[in-house]
Amino acid sequence: MSRGWAAVITLSLLLPGVGWTEGGAKPPLVGEDEASVAEAREGEHPHPSSKSISPEQNAPPGTAPAAPRWPPSPDELPVHLPLTSSWGFLLRMEATALASLPRRGEGDAGGFLQLEPTLVIDGGEKFGLNAGAPVRLRLWGGGDGAGFVRKKDWDSLSDWGQLVRALKLGADSSPVALWVGAIESFHLVSGHLVRRYSNRTNPDYHPAGALLTGTLGPLYLEAFSSDVLGARLMGADVALDMQHVLFGQPKQRGRYTLSFSAVRDWGRGEANTEEVTLAHMDASAVVLVRRQGRYGFEAHVFAGWGGRPGVGGAWGAVAGVGADAVSPTLDLMLRLEARRQHGGFRQGYFGADYELARFQAVGASGLPLAQTPFPEGYSIYGEAVVGWDAIWLGEVLQRHLHLTVGAEAFNWGRFDLDGRLAVQLLNRNLEVGLKGLAVGMGQRGARYLVSGEVRWRFLGGRMYAVGQGGTQLFPTAEGPLRPGVFASVGMGVDNGR
Repeated sequence: MSRGWAAVITLSLLLPGVGWTEGGAKPPLVGEDEASVAEAREGEHPHPSSKSISPEQNAPPGTAPAAPRWPPSPDELPVHLPLTSSWGFLLRMEATALASLPRRGEGDAGGFLQLEPTLVIDGGEKFGLNAGAPVRLRLWGGGDGAGFVRKKDWDSLSDWGQLVRALKLGADSSPVALWVGAIESFHLVSGHLVRRYSNRTNPDYHPAGALLTGTLGPLYLEAFSSDVLGARLMGADVALDMQHVLFGQPKQRGRYTLSFSAVRDWGRGEANTEEVTLAHMDASAVVLVRRQGRYGFEAHVFAGWGGRPGVGGAWGAVAGVGADAVSPTLDLMLRLEARRQHGGFRQGYFGADYELARFQAVGASGLPLAQTPFPEGYSIYGEAVVGWDAIWLGEVLQRHLHLTVGAEAFNWGRFDLDGRLAVQLLNRNLEVGLKGLAVGMGQRGARYLVSGEVRWRFLGGRMYAVGQGGTQLFPTAEGPLRPGVFASVGMGVDNGR
């Protein structure tokens, strides 16, 4: 998980990429625990097991791969922290000239000097901190009364959450673990309620979210909040390992699960909107597991049903298949789902566009999402996440190529698409990233957002140049979203290499 910054759709490359190893160990293969890793290194072949049910990743099968991890994002530059004993530290300062240009005459337009300090502390498997926030100092524009520091970046309690980009307490294998920070492309377990959600797609809203995970016997819990300083999205999913319940602790945990999730938007935070509650039930089964050496594959099937408590006739059903593959240089996740929507309910309601749609939904109505009717019908949803690298990087999550894309086609003529692409070139000194969102294509009032970023490291990687640009949408007090564009160029320096 990572943070979005002030632009609605800016690529998440602003945090330092963090290499947690120094010559490090290979990340777990499908179903590996520490013992099986040791066996594999000795040339033995431990029993096969599902990636999603290993002791180091206790989530049920079918879980989407975008839950917060440390480092916070797979799309960051491969900076390796200088180690002091078992601790690693990184200091960074970035300065850019930023221009924000609304397409209409109103709004907080102008030019800014953006200073962004960063502190990263690696305390090992169970502790990590990434702190810092951009401060925008006005150079020109803004009209009468505009302050020297951009006021909308700090005008609510929630905005102070941006000081914590990522805080990790506990490891994946811990009975209880907590992650706090910016959220991007987040899935709540199966993703049938919260899918590809980002809590900072509103350029003037910078909350810190939180994810709590826990395991107790056959139970797995995942609870989250999109804003720890405000009453916004809150939800939880409880999964039950049926094989564990019926036959005792299994050799491969989580192969057959039942889960229940519920999410509520309390409608408060940067601005108040209507409250919404959704619930969903899911059943999933891992039907095929193959593992040989450092290569692994699993396939699973799942089905579910959901609705809106208190809203009669609002329900939806889903069924699908998924596959995960892993090798020393490739991580691949694929999902394909058939969906049914009825009475205003839809899967992935809290999605990539939600922080804008809660003010104004896609379409010609101009109403918030909670007040906008959603047509009954069917859809096909597909998602792919691909990470590829020419060499094995151990636990470093950065890759030569990282692609994530989700698409949904409805039988009544609507098509939604969002994705991110990051590539590293020239011995990893050049990174190019693109991000796009298209919602409601084929209908009136479709929404399009796009952005890009380029980073080039030089002088041995200690310094870098950065350029960014793209489109944004700002919620307004009147209701309609105000479009704009942004562009920035600048330099940064750190002790990462």
